[in-house]
Amino acid sequence: MALSEIEIVSDSSKDNKPNTEQVVIVDVFGASAYGDLPKLIKFVEEDGASLNQPDGNGYYPLQWAALNNFADGVQYVIEHGGDVHAVDHVGQTALHWAAVRGSVAAAEVLLQNGARVEAADVNAYRTVHVAAQYGQTSFLNYIVAKYHADFDVPDNDGRTPLHWAAYKGFADTIRLLLFWDAYQGKQDKEGCTPLHWAALRGNLEACIVLIHAGTKQELMVKDNAGFTPAQIAADRGHRHISLILSNALRGHNSCWKDKGWINKVWDIGYAPVLFCIVFVCTIIFINSILFASNLVKVTAVVGLWGWTAVSLSIASLLMFVRCSSKDPGYVKTSGGINNNADAEGPLLKIDLTNTANWTGNWSQLCPTCKIIRPVRSKHCPTCKRCVEQFDHHCPWISNCVGKKNKWDFFVFLFLGLLTSLIGGVVAVHRMWTSIPALQSEESWIHHVVFQHPGAAVFLFFDSFILLAAGTLFVIQAYQIGRNITTNEYVNATRYAYLQGAQGGFHNPYNHGIVKNCSDFLIRGYTDDDEVKWPPMQQAAR
Repeated sequence: MALSEIEIVSDSSKDNKPNTEQVVIVDVFGASAYGDLPKLIKFVEEDGASLNQPDGNGYYPLQWAALNNFADGVQYVIEHGGDVHAVDHVGQTALHWAAVRGSVAAAEVLLQNGARVEAADVNAYRTVHVAAQYGQTSFLNYIVAKYHADFDVPDNDGRTPLHWAAYKGFADTIRLLLFWDAYQGKQDKEGCTPLHWAALRGNLEACIVLIHAGTKQELMVKDNAGFTPAQIAADRGHRHISLILSNALRGHNSCWKDKGWINKVWDIGYAPVLFCIVFVCTIIFINSILFASNLVKVTAVVGLWGWTAVSLSIASLLMFVRCSSKDPGYVKTSGGINNNADAEGPLLKIDLTNTANWTGNWSQLCPTCKIIRPVRSKHCPTCKRCVEQFDHHCPWISNCVGKKNKWDFFVFLFLGLLTSLIGGVVAVHRMWTSIPALQSEESWIHHVVFQHPGAAVFLFFDSFILLAAGTLFVIQAYQIGRNITTNEYVNATRYAYLQGAQGGFHNPYNHGIVKNCSDFLIRGYTDDDEVKWPPMQQAAR
């Protein structure tokens, strides 16, 4: 498999405002590249230099100014003879060069002066291809949303911008293209889809985004050599990605999901199992611990604690049903982009910078639900919905844990922990005080298992519930104190809003343990609006 790509190499600084004092500028090309407008004016108006002639490498002043986003320089060059349609030796215009570094201001000047957004070079690369090759997501959004550039057009090798973004591993660019319904089943001349290229390069996040937004067909497509994306990943040594792709295909092909009513049972999850375990344990506790005829009579204190455990068990079951059936905080599409949609191009009419939920994080775009979701939201592949303040999908409650049911889930864990702890203590006390002195060759556990099997079954399940509920309760309490979700804690490096100025971890939602806990316990969730986000900025690539 081979890719061809035009690399634009500049001898100028990558900063928008380089230090011209350290550079000797001798011609209009250097003045354009470094944004030195006074010298550019001098070369043109005093020395008579032409702005419509290329340098020794075939590059024009307009291209250098556009590359480094000097909008005033671009405007001056155009006004004094620079041709916005001029192309270099590979057929690229100044607009192509602007796309390399996401020079939106320069591109705006070019397009306002007649530059063609669909101009193609010798490889049929258009501006959208170059923007995708360099991961300039904001620039890509700008030329598509405002100038209606074709975001799904193929180059000479049949590769669309989505192919390039997948090959380079730019997950944000992939999200944006899929958000616009870019076709991820498109095969290039080698029969490769974007997922093939992402698997080839071992781009994990790109593969995950494509898998979640795709279908079974993309996982099964074979290239001209007969390889699926999973096989290509395995062949290149990307075993983790190959495993993920294989598991995704296995999930689609699961025979259990193709059998009518069994499919419905499968979708229910483990919630009925857990409910039955807790319910049965409660019945066993009453029959084999409190009312057991072969144990000593229950005292008033033991009875009080025993029935307290039963009451807490009933309360935990009620809370379990509540957090299992409650809306975890699904992001509603009716209040999102669909209100701004029209029949011609609903997703391309959106001005992201003016959307209420938009903070400049491209991970807010859900290519599956086609919505702009709040920052801390995430698409759950199991529920197939986006959930606000997504914590995790809990198979034991068959529901996501999010903004609207996290308080219920926390209370459920607390009640479960308290119930199993009190029930276990009462059971052990009843066994210990009721069993007579044992022979030295017989252990206490052996006696309980064979003489009191009901109590043994209860203690067995109770110990697991105690361990699981206790562990989850401690984890949730710790995260509530820091105002961070399980998803954010595990995937902190994937979210730009959790990165500090120096690249380290920084949680902008952490207002201190007292406020975090009080807000959660009183309101059931924390208010994300209290965080003031900076304006959207284009990250340097």
